[in-house]
Amino acid sequence: MGGSDEGRGLLGRIGGRGRTGGPAGRVGGGPADAERMIAEARKAFFVMFGFVAVVWLVQLANFADHYALSRDLGVVSGDVTTLPDVVTAPFLHWSWAHIESNSGPLFVFGFLAAYRGVARFLGLSLLVAMTSGLVVWFFERGDVETVGASGLIFGYFGYVVVRGIFDRHLIDTLIGVVMAASFAYMLTVAVPGTPGVSWLGHLGGLIGGLAGAWIFRDRRPGTLPAAGPGAPAGPRDPADPRADLHKELGDLGLL
Repeated sequence: MGGSDEGRGLLGRIGGRGRTGGPAGRVGGGPADAERMIAEARKAFFVMFGFVAVVWLVQLANFADHYALSRDLGVVSGDVTTLPDVVTAPFLHWSWAHIESNSGPLFVFGFLAAYRGVARFLGLSLLVAMTSGLVVWFFERGDVETVGASGLIFGYFGYVVVRGIFDRHLIDTLIGVVMAASFAYMLTVAVPGTPGVSWLGHLGGLIGGLAGAWIFRDRRPGTLPAAGPGAPAGPRDPADPRADLHKELGDLGLL
């Protein structure tokens, strides 16, 4: 998210329920859980593809109207009439360079945040948009209309980095470690002193993402959602020759 120049060069800077188990780890439901995760990942891909497509369509309309949408629907600190715009501001940008720099990170971090559940991701997105926009509304200087998707980007980044820890899931934890190591320098535009960007929007988004990882964590540590609505959580068939393998993978958080 940013002011009149926010986000430019950001990419350049960025570039079924467990059947058994205990507190030491989680046990997946075998192939059914793997298939469900793949289905959610596929859904997440199309959700993010559609989201980015909508952002670009809005940019076309915004550009055709000489960026009147950004001026009219941006968040302005202290202006009560712009409070509802915390939801619309992430869809708006100030230039083609602005939207280009945000699109790649938005898709990548959005997909990683969404692939374990689109419904949870939508709740996260609303939370991040609110925290990013409200931090701008309360603390940004009052003569700037702030728009841009980078508040969401920072929120998704924070969520992905710590989600695995709260969910006690090995794969998500490893993804978080890799993302943190690879993109830690993003945090340099979430602190004061970065010219041309709304570091407050970035910081607010990051706070929302970290909070979202806790709020939307798995409420039953050591378990995964059932393969489908109403699916029973009975014991895995001991006659299944792969039962032991599934249990070991589940204990490692791989299912």
